[in-house]
Amino acid sequence: MIDLTTATATPTQRPEAASRPRGTPQVALLVETSTEFGRGLLRGILRYSRLHGPWSLLVAPGHLGSALAQLGRWRADGIVARLQSADLRQVLRSTRAPLIASTLDEAPGLAPAGNLGEIRTNAAAIAQQAAEHLIEAGFRRLAFCGFQGSDWSLAREHAFLRYAAEHGYPCDHHRIARAGWLQEPRWISTAQHQQPELMRWLQALPKPVGLMACNDVCGREVLQACAAGTLRVPDDVAVVGVDNDEMMCELSSPALSSVELGTEAAGYAAAALLDRLMRKEAAAGERIIVEPRRVVARGSSDVIALEDALVAAALRFMREHAKERLDVGDVVRQLGVSRRTLERRFLAALGRGISSEIARYHLQRAERLLLETKLPTYQVATEAGYGSVKSLRRAFLRYTGHTPERFRQNERRR
Repeated sequence: MIDLTTATATPTQRPEAASRPRGTPQVALLVETSTEFGRGLLRGILRYSRLHGPWSLLVAPGHLGSALAQLGRWRADGIVARLQSADLRQVLRSTRAPLIASTLDEAPGLAPAGNLGEIRTNAAAIAQQAAEHLIEAGFRRLAFCGFQGSDWSLAREHAFLRYAAEHGYPCDHHRIARAGWLQEPRWISTAQHQQPELMRWLQALPKPVGLMACNDVCGREVLQACAAGTLRVPDDVAVVGVDNDEMMCELSSPALSSVELGTEAAGYAAAALLDRLMRKEAAAGERIIVEPRRVVARGSSDVIALEDALVAAALRFMREHAKERLDVGDVVRQLGVSRRTLERRFLAALGRGISSEIARYHLQRAERLLLETKLPTYQVATEAGYGSVKSLRRAFLRYTGHTPERFRQNERRR
């Protein structure tokens, strides 16, 4: 069992070790409970510990700023840590205890070692999901807002700009100070100081624009600057964050859309890897990738921003009636135009046909019902406009390669 720090510590300073059941691994979790990313990892670690433990879990409460002060009192057989500060990175670099380090995208990690595993998020996939969500809503101009001095934010920025460039969409970017309760004790004054500059940047962007924020904290800053600058959200600026911190998103006005990450599955995999490292049954250097699951759409991006008003009206009708059995004829009759005219306008505006868009809206509704409710498959089929379980299964096999039941199981494990 290895000290987490070289600081002097006597047995009387470690009452936890004296009372610990013999043979129970003691695992230090230097993962903040103040963000959804951290809480997701912790939920996965706890699930693994309950199934394969028990482990004695030492948790740093709140955020990681308080963790360093506690390191001298802890002993650990294994560690899971978020490397968000140079001080924490320096302390952990000297430990010989098995360590799973969460480094976020391409942020600096620790030097390779025999006791080390790593968790990273997939910046490219996260950026792609955010961009595709905004593009599908009809935005043809994009923007990114991130944090200064954050490597993980920069990685997401580069990925988003690269995706926009590869697909021919103009894209601007801006960085703000990381003024949040996680990092800065004077975060209110810092945020108020930088808000005018952020507001002026947002006002200068060509409208309408679809914007990705590096995470939900940054997304809230953007929404507040939009409100201060009398910019309409989502009509002028649509915003998508990352992490899907439900409380953070719902407290925003309007509620913030966000890319949900598979952090709980990553936490479970990290605990499994740490268990193997503690047993000396795993090779060092294994990497766990946190993948995006989906975009949870809320009011900040709930808009259809197409220049062709006829196509926008058709898409709005499809979305509002996705629970009903729709065909191309229903859409044509609703808009009072010829099928040939509407097909031509769809292809010009979206590069896709009417029937494929109807199928997409039905599939999106079915996916939401499978993920967000416990409705049985036959009821999902009815509520998503398929009419029968057979039709629902055929659509899922065609577009996802899985049955609805398998899709639900797979997504809930992620």
